Amino acid sequence: MPLVVLCGPRGSGKSRRAAELRAALGGPERAAHVVAEAEGGRAALLAEVERRLGRRDVVIVDAGNELRSVRYELYCAARQVGTARCLLHCTGGAAGPADPPFEAPDPRNRWDRPLFTVGAEEPLPLADIRAALFESRPPPPHRATRAQPLQSAGFLHSLDRVTQEVLAAVLDAQRGGTQPGQLVRVPGAAEALVLSRPVGMAELSRLRRQFISYTKMQPSDENLPQLASMFLQYLSRSIQ
Repeated sequence: MPLVVLCGPRGSGKSRRAAELRAALGGPERAAHVVAEAEGGRAALLAEVERRLGRRDVVIVDAGNELRSVRYELYCAARQVGTARCLLHCTGGAAGPADPPFEAPDPRNRWDRPLFTVGAEEPLPLADIRAALFESRPPPPHRATRAQPLQSAGFLHSLDRVTQEVLAAVLDAQRGGTQPGQLVRVPGAAEALVLSRPVGMAELSRLRRQFISYTKMQPSDENLPQLASMFLQYLSRSIQ
């Protein structure tokens, strides 16, 4: 079930590297599958990765994975099933005008390590990648990535209501003239959100679904008073 996540700008050779990895890591004892970006975007990519991670084969994610939040989601997926993973940063290339800004991996972040970086003409560090995937002990599933049953029906109801209220407040603030760099305050929340750029309903709804999914993994009625602040913090990290 090892997971190899590729990241890098457009034109950095990710698909070529994915093909090299599939040939090098697959074999009679295990298959290697490449999961590439396709119609359906980020959600479809993550769903396919999670489906493949239920098997013993190697999963290689051939996608830009430009954002820290995307790489964190893949990290959580691997940790939830207790499998080893690594990140391959392909340098070179250039982002297109419609691409999100590339947030370079930082090995100080647990979701960005073990990290291997290769240039266009450099050989893959296959021995090190094999060691990371097949010889290292994967971290155990963390409480934050281990699915648990909901503790109360009221928790899910509150989670749905509070996140809807936060979305409404953010959209109302933008309609009311709030500009990037200004604070967006939500009634009842100690935290405030500073928008670095305009954000629409579609993106906010996607981030809300992700936050609900993560929060349901570790439900606690003790978190109810902090749900709005927790969601604002999540939005702040995700909207760059």
